[in-house]
Amino acid sequence: MSAAAKKSSPTTELDLVYGLGVTGLSVARYMERNGIEARYVDSRDEPPGASELCELIADAETVFGKTPKKLLKRTSRIFVSPGIADNDAYLKAARKAGIEILSDIELFVRDADAPFVAITGSNGKSTVTTLLALMCESAGVTGYAGANLGMPALDLLTRDKPDFYLLELSSFQLQRTKNLPAKVAVLLNISADHLDWHASVDEYRDAKYRIFAEAETAVINRDDDAIEQQLPEKMPRVSFGLDEPETDQYGLREEDGRLFLARGDQILLAVDDVSMVGAHNLENALAALAAGELIGLDMSSMLQVLNQFPGLPHRMQSVARVDGVDYINDSKATNVGASIASVRSLPGPIILIAGGQGKGGDFNQLATATCGQLRAAVLIGDDAPLLEAAFVDLTPTHCVADMQAAVAYAKGIAEIGDTVLLAPACASFDQYEGFAARGEDFCRIVEVL
Repeated sequence: MSAAAKKSSPTTELDLVYGLGVTGLSVARYMERNGIEARYVDSRDEPPGASELCELIADAETVFGKTPKKLLKRTSRIFVSPGIADNDAYLKAARKAGIEILSDIELFVRDADAPFVAITGSNGKSTVTTLLALMCESAGVTGYAGANLGMPALDLLTRDKPDFYLLELSSFQLQRTKNLPAKVAVLLNISADHLDWHASVDEYRDAKYRIFAEAETAVINRDDDAIEQQLPEKMPRVSFGLDEPETDQYGLREEDGRLFLARGDQILLAVDDVSMVGAHNLENALAALAAGELIGLDMSSMLQVLNQFPGLPHRMQSVARVDGVDYINDSKATNVGASIASVRSLPGPIILIAGGQGKGGDFNQLATATCGQLRAAVLIGDDAPLLEAAFVDLTPTHCVADMQAAVAYAKGIAEIGDTVLLAPACASFDQYEGFAARGEDFCRIVEVL
């Protein structure tokens, strides 16, 4: 479907929404609510959300299946879906024409009627955003979570006014957002990711650092010195880490042979009483506590959430124990840093199932960091040969066709006390619709072993 049911004047300058899908439709709903006329362009002949757009705006001007540059002469601003990379030819032409290119978050910020917490990081941002939403609920505070997680940011504006908005933000969204006056900006960690979208690691890091540009306060991982160097000198900050914390900071303390979450010298909760699995989830818990403190949440209410919340699906999800072997689904580990964190959070020996589309990640780093804990690496997907080349001199490797074969092979070599861990270090789109579908397939296969 291409062509416009409604024709604007040839000289009329309008906003252009580039890319439909979840985000593009949320922008369309925003435009309709606010009486803003826009054009809708997508390079796909039948983009997801096309029928919903026509139902929402019956006379919407649409161009599908092509990206005519002549429209740029009549375009004031472009709102881009996050999946479209900056090296896209249409966006290059728009920049050359001097057209402003923005994210949906830019519109959200202009209309937000309550303060917001902005959360980003290569790994853990969905968990921390969810934790913070649950902590708000536990403390009797209204906090709406969304943006890169769950409900699109612009759709949050249709709900009753909350006490806080809790926004999970991707590097894509941050790179295209000019104004971001967050009450609290949380940067969890940075490891190389999305290098199929970003031109370089430096560009990726710079996009993440944008979260601090106009923030009131910051929550940072003190294990990454580079992050603190990006903060404005006078910006208040709270840090978290897995070492002993200084006054008013968050970390771990040992007492009577047990480890505890702590704020300075204050013991908060035994690590054994945190329901989520893995050392990286302790970091997520500490980051959520720090952010919660900065928006005034009651500590006891926050700790209750940590005691009860088991974690999100497909993130260190314990699936089953079969013949003395544990099977864990961490399908959301879609980059090298996340996969390393998953392996390091478990005692071993581990049979790692990895592979898919690598997004430019450094598989040599993965192989070197994990080889001491692995019994074997079972590899699937498009980049299995690249993974095999990285692992082959360090760890026994075996390439297979699909998840069914991967689980079967892992079961065949596993010994009592081992863990079979799905932590792919790759995107899933070569074989699945997304990481959730990949994780569900793994769980389904394991559950019938």
